[in-house]
Amino acid sequence: MHCKRSSDRAVLALTLLGMLIFVSSCASEVIPKELEGQVDCKVTFLQLKEAPATYTGRMVVLGGEVLSAKRGNDSTRIEVLQLPLDSSLEPVPDRTTSQGRVLAIQKAFLDPATVPVGTRVTIIGEMTGTTTLPIDDVQYTYPTLALRHLKVWERVQPGGRSPMSIGIGGGVGGGGGGGFGGIGAGVGF
Repeated sequence: MHCKRSSDRAVLALTLLGMLIFVSSCASEVIPKELEGQVDCKVTFLQLKEAPATYTGRMVVLGGEVLSAKRGNDSTRIEVLQLPLDSSLEPVPDRTTSQGRVLAIQKAFLDPATVPVGTRVTIIGEMTGTTTLPIDDVQYTYPTLALRHLKVWERVQPGGRSPMSIGIGGGVGGGGGGGFGGIGAGVGF
């Protein structure tokens, strides 16, 4: 009887380990390998906003929600409502946590249709200074980044739920043995 429980625990442990490996392998890399050593993840949006000249030339990571994307003669300008990033560098969905707006300029062709309004993004870019543009009746000064990498996130389902879910279950079997009935795990999309 003791052997049976030990093997059941081993199976459970291996299943959980397999699930962790599966989930982590599905997670996309936000900062490309070629930019890893160049990105200063400690620089905050407020620091860029308050002292832009101090950070000019620095590679930073910011995130948020696309407010507009416009193609110009030689670049695409993406206006983003800044949102804090979670531990996986994904913008949080709560717009009330925003501290302002940022502009990301892509020099190579980027079709604005690929980043429609409401798209959540993580931006890796080099701080180039500021740009002042009107928002309604006031002039707003945007921290401005030369876009180096853009991570587009899946749309959040209503209620803030991701379209993917993971479930793990277990059970106790009958049949006279009184032993462990089995375990189950699944991933739903």
